[in-house]
Amino acid sequence: MVIKAELHCHIEGAAHPELVLKQAQKYNVDVSAIISAENQYIWHDFTSFIGAYDLSASLFRSPQDYHDLAYDVFHRMAEQDCIYGEIFASPDHAARIGCTYSELISAIASGIDTANSKSGIEGRIIVVGVRHEGVESVEKAARDVAKYPHKLVTGFGIAGDERVGDHKDFTKAFAIAKDAGLGLTGHAGELCGAQSVRDAIDHWGITRIGHGVRAIEDPGLVERIAEEGLVLEACPGSNISLEVFPDFKSHPFRTLEEAGCKMTLNSDDPPYFHTSLQREYDIAREFFGYNDEELLGFTITAIEAAFVDGETRKRLLEKCTQ
Repeated sequence: MVIKAELHCHIEGAAHPELVLKQAQKYNVDVSAIISAENQYIWHDFTSFIGAYDLSASLFRSPQDYHDLAYDVFHRMAEQDCIYGEIFASPDHAARIGCTYSELISAIASGIDTANSKSGIEGRIIVVGVRHEGVESVEKAARDVAKYPHKLVTGFGIAGDERVGDHKDFTKAFAIAKDAGLGLTGHAGELCGAQSVRDAIDHWGITRIGHGVRAIEDPGLVERIAEEGLVLEACPGSNISLEVFPDFKSHPFRTLEEAGCKMTLNSDDPPYFHTSLQREYDIAREFFGYNDEELLGFTITAIEAAFVDGETRKRLLEKCTQ
């Protein structure tokens, strides 16, 4: 058993088909186009993945639905010996289901608290702006976080299609979140190359990079990431499913780690990519050659980089050495 931590997981993207089918029955929605008879998501490229994601996400339509989703996600994490998890949540979804930002966050936090009471898992929320929804939408997400603080909302980031918009256009949103005392992360270096990672570092003031693995295309950038102690939220299973790299042998995880980059293992949108947090650790063992002690090291790196207070961090690190 290796104790685990999760820093990069989208709440709707972690919705398992079984739960989505339950929601579809509740709202009388046909999801046969996106869920197979074997209870697997159906998609074949990035566009169809987004389509399946959006349809399943649309089935969470009330605060109670989001409570149940958050509980299910964190309960599944805990079953995989995960002691800490962060989840990405977007205020855009609150508007779509007709509730306020605060109602959405309270519902997700309630689900996390329920999981905590049953398993002891610690959880936090990273509010994300969705890049392809536009600059104003991302800035509104940052303003919501600053205006309505919640004890479990400890980070801010940006997700969505990194091919859309210039990094500098989102500088203001990150400045708002930083002034509110939040930890900062952002998706870069997944669909786009090394320059995307460099621009994210230059314009967003982040301490963690969501994915970031295509930094490998620029040796100077890899050296900079290592020197500045930036943490990469790597998601190998997702990368292979989306054909960022052709296979695990081609994945640069170990090369980045050996270059001095701080690496973590994460599940991203696990059921869509036929993975789980356990699977990501198994991938690192099977394809990258790490042993249990080294795998625990990635967990410790994640906890050290987590957006938590000092006392919580200390308590989590103690669990890693027990």
